[in-house]
Amino acid sequence: MNLLLEQVLGWVGFFSRPIVLEQLLIAGVAVGLLSVVSQRLPSGTPPRLWPPFKPLPLVVAALLLSVLVAAATGRRYGLLLLAWQILTAFWGLRGLERLLLNRWLPPETVHSLVSRLLRPAFALIIALVLLDAVASPRDLASVSLGTWFGSEIQLGTLSLVIVVLYFVVAASIHPATAIGWIAKRTLGISEGSRKAMVTLLRYGFISLGLVWGVARLGINQAGLLAVAGGLSVGLGFGVKEVFSNFISGLWLLVEGSVRPGEVLIHDGEACEVRRLDLRAATLLRASDNAELVVPNQNFFTATTTTYTRSDRTRRCGFEVSAPSSWTPDRMIALLQELAAAHPRVLKQPPPRASLLSFSPSSHSYRLSFSITDPLRAGSITSEVKLALWRRFDAEGLLTPPSGEGGSSAQG
Repeated sequence: MNLLLEQVLGWVGFFSRPIVLEQLLIAGVAVGLLSVVSQRLPSGTPPRLWPPFKPLPLVVAALLLSVLVAAATGRRYGLLLLAWQILTAFWGLRGLERLLLNRWLPPETVHSLVSRLLRPAFALIIALVLLDAVASPRDLASVSLGTWFGSEIQLGTLSLVIVVLYFVVAASIHPATAIGWIAKRTLGISEGSRKAMVTLLRYGFISLGLVWGVARLGINQAGLLAVAGGLSVGLGFGVKEVFSNFISGLWLLVEGSVRPGEVLIHDGEACEVRRLDLRAATLLRASDNAELVVPNQNFFTATTTTYTRSDRTRRCGFEVSAPSSWTPDRMIALLQELAAAHPRVLKQPPPRASLLSFSPSSHSYRLSFSITDPLRAGSITSEVKLALWRRFDAEGLLTPPSGEGGSSAQG
């Protein structure tokens, strides 16, 4: 630890050297001059002659000007040149994101790739370059942080393990997704199975990374297991729900009883499973387009109704009353005809109508039909009811004779 403190104090001494302060002063003066010039240019100046400077391009231009001035006057400019190279590379990274990646990949994938991989990797490279400029990386890497679980841990080894584990966690989704797509195209698995495979592969990569990290640090696994066993007794009561959800999620992924893309009933409403992680499942509720995060153990402690376990066919229906002046045969034929005319109602199995009850004034019927989009069951049923209402209105059945009840439809 004393060596680490000496290195940090050495950084402070480096930035207080006259040569470094002189280069910082030149860069500051250049930035200030270019800022003043860009603000005082006439508003009608052609952009090709003087492009409007934004903060990053302005600083890049100021650093380049500083390097040229320092070189022309015979002064040192190593720090200025390094800063110019770093900012130019960052500017190029932003151009890569806007001009190339956005054309090839979806916006969500670009954002994940840039924010989780490219920019952190760029920041890591810059940190190593700056560290090499002001200190000795080998001396820092050999700094001892003490003995952990029977093994001496050095700063360099710990830093390497943290960096590798971060990139394993951040990047594991991309190779897992690629393997999932290959398996879907070659093996013909379903979309839900593909998503479940991607999740399992991702957590498998992360588990391998953790095992590698423990081995790289040289931690005594027997001591680690002993500490983990002692903690599990106390933590078991406090985080038992977390472990229950974890085991439930792992079992669901392996068994495949609930998979991404399936439509099921949750709290009486149709929902689509968007994601199935190890702790919770993300459901999309069709009625209001809201996303619900449901703990995985709920699928084990409660009955789950699914419409897509074996196929996506759902049987819908409603009850309707009609005046007794219409014979049951005529009414049943009308109901089946209207349902079959809807473009989203399946022809096989065909719509079925049946007589439920009858009285001197009205008869009750039930219509049932099949669809292939369970999330749209409510809207399709409403459209069939509307078609029935229009037919009733055209036949004059919505204006009952005096003293008689009118027709009604009940969902």
